[in-house]
Amino acid sequence: MTTPDIAARRALGACAALMVGALTLTACGGNANADANTSSGGGSSTKTSTAKIVISAKDGSDAASINTTGVKVSDGKLTTVKMTVAGSGQAVPGSISANGAAWKPNAQLERGTKYQISATAKDASGRTAAANSIFTTVASANSFIGTYTPDNGTTVGVGMPVSFGFDKAITDKKAVQSHITVSSSSGQKVVGHWFGAQRLDFRPEQYWQAGSKVTMKIDLDGVQGASGLYGVQKKTVTFTVGRSQVSTVDVNTQTMTVMRDGKALRKVPISSGSPQHTTYNGQMVISEKFRQTRMNSQTVGLGGEYDIADVPDAMRLTTSGTFIHGNYWYNKGNPPFGREGTSHGCVGLADVQGAQGATPAKWFYDNSLIGDVVVVKNSPDKTVAPDNGLNGWNLPWSEWVAGSTA
Repeated sequence: MTTPDIAARRALGACAALMVGALTLTACGGNANADANTSSGGGSSTKTSTAKIVISAKDGSDAASINTTGVKVSDGKLTTVKMTVAGSGQAVPGSISANGAAWKPNAQLERGTKYQISATAKDASGRTAAANSIFTTVASANSFIGTYTPDNGTTVGVGMPVSFGFDKAITDKKAVQSHITVSSSSGQKVVGHWFGAQRLDFRPEQYWQAGSKVTMKIDLDGVQGASGLYGVQKKTVTFTVGRSQVSTVDVNTQTMTVMRDGKALRKVPISSGSPQHTTYNGQMVISEKFRQTRMNSQTVGLGGEYDIADVPDAMRLTTSGTFIHGNYWYNKGNPPFGREGTSHGCVGLADVQGAQGATPAKWFYDNSLIGDVVVVKNSPDKTVAPDNGLNGWNLPWSEWVAGSTA
């Protein structure tokens, strides 16, 4: 049997338990940007920090930017920011700005990766605010990247276009092109042209002016290029146009005249394509240079005509396999260079094995830049296609502009 005193004590204990539960529920409802302070008068009150933290990648998002994700604060200064790869806990290095208003990672984030950010800040009164976010960056399957040329900081020839090759088909070409701008210090008007759904080139009407600076601004981060497909690139690229060099190969005379800044620099004997394997006509831009490279006829759709492991002083003119290169295996029974075309479509110059001699091929290689122009004329072949290599100069300006979405 329970006595009245014992019953009263149990009732008081129950009331106390309910009071604690009520206080616990109240505490759980607090603000992440709040700091509880005790007033000097002995009463208790909650004063919220005026610092407001914003993490650009919202909590739970699954397509966050790999470029612009960061933390900002207003009415306060960031004190700590910790970013990790969710799950592994691997730290992502970053830096708080000198004024304490922002934080960003030191390097671009990875695509399709889950991250966590925790940040704290203090307002002018020293009250603390906190915020956090767990998010996933845009996945590779839902994003596109453009591989571009030329590279930042390079010096190129006057014929070098800006060329983007996208890793996925673009259906909203207007949106993508409008977020890539190319300008020149020369003031030349630069226009983009689409070759299909995955290639976008930019060039002026005439060759770049020698010595000009070209700036390419890529602002594709978050731009929708197709249904469910978003860009991830955001950067500025600059390159310099060097001296003007345009070399003209005349198949009729089997010679190449090299013009530097409008003046004849040298005339070189060559061997163009044979009557069975003619060389393309047209303006072709040097896109790659190899001191030595292997050439195998089977890789260009021919039979077993040749397989040469050490072709010297080779420079690519088309994607399909046209080069201007040194030739040390030239049949001594043939007429000398400058008399007859005997190649499989390339332009050959006299050379020695190992690319070490003072030969016409080595001289031309040493005096050429990626982006220099080689013009072939009087060949019985057709004009090279504008998208076979970096050879859009073979497209009339009116047709080039017609392929723009600007």
